Amino acid sequence: MDCFLDLIPIPMLFMRKVLILGGTGDAVKLASKLESIPQMEVISSLAGRTKKPSGLVGQVRIGGFGGAEGLANYLRENAIDFLIDATHPCAGQITINGAIAAQIAQIPHLMLVRPQWEKIAGDHWIEVESVEAAAQAIPASVHRVFITSGRQQLEPFCRRSQVYPATWYLIRSIDPPDIELPNSLVLLDRGPFSLEQERKLLREYQIEVIVSKNSGGKATYAKIIAARELGIPIVMVQRPQMPEGEKVTSIEEVILWLSSQLDNRC
Repeated sequence: MDCFLDLIPIPMLFMRKVLILGGTGDAVKLASKLESIPQMEVISSLAGRTKKPSGLVGQVRIGGFGGAEGLANYLRENAIDFLIDATHPCAGQITINGAIAAQIAQIPHLMLVRPQWEKIAGDHWIEVESVEAAAQAIPASVHRVFITSGRQQLEPFCRRSQVYPATWYLIRSIDPPDIELPNSLVLLDRGPFSLEQERKLLREYQIEVIVSKNSGGKATYAKIIAARELGIPIVMVQRPQMPEGEKVTSIEEVILWLSSQLDNRC
């Protein structure tokens, strides 16, 4: 993939600034690649939801911007040349804010969106629009649930536990949850996870239903395969609708896009 870096024009008169809206493994890899380009200043922005971010290089900004207008102000005040959204595909609001802010600031904007998982033969998905709907979609007869949809959205399951107190929950997240879900166990871990790991986990904890967001990518896809093999249904939270704008699905395509943008500005 390094050959794509050769496409970036090196003899530039001015330092170019790229702001990456991050929080994903793809964002970390992208920042690492762009950091090696001469005269390219890379700033990664994180919401601060993960307490111990992994593998970050270059400048890092942690915290919100105060909505689309706040982000637009940041872009202008810091003379950002390019905005790349590499947030989680289910992030929703920050992606919308990024598109609006780039339009206000009148700078090129690109969304790096990993392809979503597609249901295939053998999958049993209950597709829902939100985590709230996911909690409601868990059948009343289920007593052991594996939650992989994030540590910050456990309130709907707390409400469900009041109605179905016998249900036990296994929660996997990078950091400890913000609230305590009754009758649950928290596993602190970071992907990627192997198929063998996921099979063992689902069997060991006798999981009957998995709750997941349609994150896409390879890092956590093993749980989808394991669920398929073991006949375990998945309550799958679908991605929010994304704003209009340029989108790519790989880091290589981001670099090609940057190369084209730099050519146009020379």
